Amino acid sequence: MINITEKPIDVQKVIETASSLGAGAVNVFIGTVRNTAHNKNVVWLEYEAYESMAVAETRKIIDEAAHRWPLMGWAISHRIGTLKPGEVAVAVAVSTKHRKESFEACQFIIDRIKEKVPLFKKEVFEDGEEWVGALPVATSNLN
Repeated sequence: MINITEKPIDVQKVIETASSLGAGAVNVFIGTVRNTAHNKNVVWLEYEAYESMAVAETRKIIDEAAHRWPLMGWAISHRIGTLKPGEVAVAVAVSTKHRKESFEACQFIIDRIKEKVPLFKKEVFEDGEEWVGALPVATSNLN
C-alpha cells in the first residue's frame, strides 16, 4: 500500500497491511508534526505532492528495499494538506522474519522517502513561513 492522502493516517491500517503471519517483526515509523522548528513555534505545516511521481518514486524505494532485505510485507501512508502539531504526517511499516532486517529496512525506506520523493513541506510560524526540503523537479519529468 502506497497512500498519499489528505485524510488522517490510519496507523493501525498501515500496520495491518504490512503485517504477515510468517513475520517475527513488524517495524513502524510514525513521523509527527513538531510544535517548534528553527527555534520558532510552528502553527501548522502544509504538505504538497506531485502524486503520480511520488507514488512511482516510493515504489522504486520499496523495490530497492525488497532487494536488500527479505520483506514479507510493507505499507506507507503520507499526508498532504494542512497539518497541525501532533498530527501524523507519515507512517511506514515493514515486516520481516527477524527484527534487525525490519529496523534496517524501515529506516532505509523513510530516509529515502525524505531524500527522493517529491513531497514538499511549508512550515508556517507565528511570524512567517518557509518551504523546507523541497526537491528540485526536472521539467522533463512533468510531461
